Amino acid sequence: MKIKKGDNVQVLSGNDKGKTGEVLEVIQKDDKIIVKGVNVRKKHVKAKKQGDESGIIAVECPIPASKVNVVCQKCGKTTKIGYKVEKEEKIRICKKCGAKLK
Repeated sequence: MKIKKGDNVQVLSGNDKGKTGEVLEVIQKDDKIIVKGVNVRKKHVKAKKQGDESGIIAVECPIPASKVNVVCQKCGKTTKIGYKVEKEEKIRICKKCGAKLK
């Protein structure tokens, strides 16, 4: 998977189309990612032990990795990720401007 934890991504389709956020978690087995502030659902939580609070909390749910594109830090546009080998090290680059991605 080309998307990594900490990348800034933009959603391409679905209810949250156009929203941007940081990748919190990558689930490689299912090819899904969790993005901060995107695909938020309400979850009812029951108190597990005395002293814990119960109620309704907001939780970010996974979305398919194919529905997002990485936002380049340099040009600020959504882009595909390319790879380049420099000094026996594989680095990720922006396909539009050629800048290195973290």
